[in-house]
Amino acid sequence: MNPETRTHDKHWIPWIKRELENNGINVEVPLMPEPWMADYNEWKKVFDKLIVNVDTILIGHSCGCAFLVRWLGETKRKVKKLILVAPWKIPYGTGVYFDSSKKFYDYNIDESIVKRAGEIIMFTADDEEEDGKKSLRIYHENLKGKVIELKNHGHYTFDDMGTEEFPELLEIVLK
Repeated sequence: MNPETRTHDKHWIPWIKRELENNGINVEVPLMPEPWMADYNEWKKVFDKLIVNVDTILIGHSCGCAFLVRWLGETKRKVKKLILVAPWKIPYGTGVYFDSSKKFYDYNIDESIVKRAGEIIMFTADDEEEDGKKSLRIYHENLKGKVIELKNHGHYTFDDMGTEEFPELLEIVLK
């Protein structure tokens, strides 16, 4: 997989960062090491440098959702909101990519996150891939929370959405 295609600079993430900062909200957007071959321990080293507390709103996309859920389960941190966009929990790929993916997604979801997150919201789409729909069901069964399904948003990438704007997410964060 080409590393250039897996950065968040061609996505809704820079847009939501700008919009939130324009609303006076401090935003951190860590670029995780090798997101195309995610390694939980390497990501954790980056993420542990951030301040996360009861006033924090965490937003994850795809494999970032798996990371946040695992991290919250391990650290037992309390947060204001946990927002999962197109959450993923199914290993994918072949060869070394599959091995990496399996290690990244192979953990039990800590259901006590429900008690430590003030609110849990999950975004999905009517045209999400089947494994994405299965992943959403896994997270929802364990974490409950509110599910928001939008039409024609696919996996919430620029190619699927046709825009970098994500006003529905902005509304949820600001609410």
